[in-house]
Amino acid sequence: MNKLVRNEPVKGIVELKLNRPSKLNAIDFDIMEELKENLHTLRAKRDLKALVITGEGEKAFCSGGDIKLFHKIKTKDEAYHMLSKMGEILYQLMIFPLPTFALINGLALGGGCEIATACDFRIAKQGIKVGFIQGQLGITTGWGGATMLHEKLVYDHAMSILLSAKTVTAVKAQSLGFINEIFPERKYQYEAYKFIEKSLVNNVDVLRAYKTVKVDRWSETQLYSRMMSEINRCAELWTTEAHHQAVEEFLFKK
Repeated sequence: MNKLVRNEPVKGIVELKLNRPSKLNAIDFDIMEELKENLHTLRAKRDLKALVITGEGEKAFCSGGDIKLFHKIKTKDEAYHMLSKMGEILYQLMIFPLPTFALINGLALGGGCEIATACDFRIAKQGIKVGFIQGQLGITTGWGGATMLHEKLVYDHAMSILLSAKTVTAVKAQSLGFINEIFPERKYQYEAYKFIEKSLVNNVDVLRAYKTVKVDRWSETQLYSRMMSEINRCAELWTTEAHHQAVEEFLFKK
């Protein structure tokens, strides 16, 4: 079974679906590789209008990194290798040359919120919850999420989400600027794709040109190096006893 499913539900709009529903679509190294390959291939697709990231099933968009798998990582170098690998992928998603949409069809936690942040727009299903919960585990956002969030939200809203490490409703997340649109559960996918289609002109060159304006700005302000600095700080926190103890307690509760 592919851990990442690629399809084109609407002509010109490609969907990448995280496909580990039994693990709440948690990220492992296999998904990282598949995301990396697809982003590289799709950026050159000349008839592409938009890219969508979503999750399989009804429960989760993405619960972040596979905590049981990554808990085996103990040293700073090992942590940085894993974190920067996904950070590189999310940087490529940030600077993808066409509009990107996160269809948050279920719970989005930790790294799942970082993936959503890397997209240009976030469309939520009514009733879902999101949370940058990394602080509860004794670490910070590990894939560049805080840096990206500060690019998308006003300062105090971004900080309130990060510092509290709380899970919030879609409505609350929308009030903070994190969620752009919320659609009812019953017709969520239909309404989400209808919204995406209506949001985009047909001329792909126009879409690419507008995205380039922001990508050029991110290049000028060294977004990549800022994300990597953030990731390095997380790698340092990864080795602390506070982090490992928090993860042990989290796994025990599960």
